[in-house]
Amino acid sequence: MKRFGLVVAGLLASGATCAAQEAAPAAPVGPVANPVTTTVKAQLTRYEKNMVAAADLMPAEKYNFKPTPEMNSFGHVVMHIAQSNYFLCSKISGQAAPDLKLTDADGKDKLVAGLKASFEFCSTVLAGVDDSKLGDPLTLFGNRQTSRAGALITLSDDWYDHYGTQAVYLRLNGILPPTAQPAPAK
Repeated sequence: MKRFGLVVAGLLASGATCAAQEAAPAAPVGPVANPVTTTVKAQLTRYEKNMVAAADLMPAEKYNFKPTPEMNSFGHVVMHIAQSNYFLCSKISGQAAPDLKLTDADGKDKLVAGLKASFEFCSTVLAGVDDSKLGDPLTLFGNRQTSRAGALITLSDDWYDHYGTQAVYLRLNGILPPTAQPAPAK
């Protein structure tokens, strides 16, 4: 079991390294009016692309794959990402999220469509969010008190964590995650 833990840790580290090596957009010249929300919105675009691509790469018959019996299935991970996106983007924006009807037993097509829709929701509702209310209090996950800035950081952290999980599941099935794919020939 220790060996498995080391393999997973190594895969997570390599996934983070690959993600860090992605071409970053050119930094804006001069001050940015809304540095926090601008950064999260840029991350949304990158993680939507990578997380949807990861969900697409996993074969439908592997959506029930679990690295160990105690862990979640790949389908559960995809469902959880969509639910997290709706919940956090709704809290951050103050806009009601649609009623999400996904289960981890749903097929790949329905889960990928739900994932795409959750990122579209986030993109739409976060478009109206700026840094002017970062200190406003919010309640997350029952009674956990935070600020709008804290919720934005949680959303960003979730994308990193969830994509790392997807990358490990893909690699355990012999599939290179999107950020590890060779660059197309020019």
